[in-house]
Amino acid sequence: MTRLRAHPENHLVARIGWLRAAVLGANDGIVSTASLIVGVAAAAAKPSDVLVAGVAGLVAGAMSMAAGEYVSVSSQADTEHADLARETKELSTDDAAEHAELANIYMQRGLEPDLAREVAEQLMRKDALGAHARDELGISEITTARPIQAALTSAATFSVGAAMPLLAVLVSPTGYLVPIVSAASLIFLALLGAIGARAGGANVLRATARVTFWGAFAMALTAGIGALFGTVV
Repeated sequence: MTRLRAHPENHLVARIGWLRAAVLGANDGIVSTASLIVGVAAAAAKPSDVLVAGVAGLVAGAMSMAAGEYVSVSSQADTEHADLARETKELSTDDAAEHAELANIYMQRGLEPDLAREVAEQLMRKDALGAHARDELGISEITTARPIQAALTSAATFSVGAAMPLLAVLVSPTGYLVPIVSAASLIFLALLGAIGARAGGANVLRATARVTFWGAFAMALTAGIGALFGTVV
């Protein structure tokens, strides 16, 4: 048994399809819901009103994330399908030109002309469309668009993220709701940044600082607007 078969490599890039949607959904759930709660609370609203606003934000945000991810990733999928259809037509009408095109790609990557033509010949003999999709269009099993997966992942993780500030509202004394929700949300964001970075093989400290900073900025901005409108109204 070869070393490759005994120890198959598990590259982190294989997680990119669901990881991006998961991190985006959870981060948006925490930031948007916490910011909404802090803004409403800063306007001197009653705790019950703050909780209603938070729940409404959770439901609306989850549906918005699901719809947005589905539409955007579906657009990517439509583009991929259109390019694949075009390649299929070109392969059926001008096979020689497609061989030359693929061989030229391999030559640009450093293969000798004869070897590049041989590689193109063998790969196209096995799966012509797959070879062109991968090496000409950059479409592979790992990067291909999956609209339903992205939509469900974003909606689920948004809901989980949004539930965290809501739990903080339930356990917070009325007079300390804003600081407790803000602090708890920043802790949740820091944990999310660390987990996402760990799963994706990125720098944990940098990712944690990034999401925490923008979360704090969003909450501070909405708290200021809430306090301003609460005073005016």
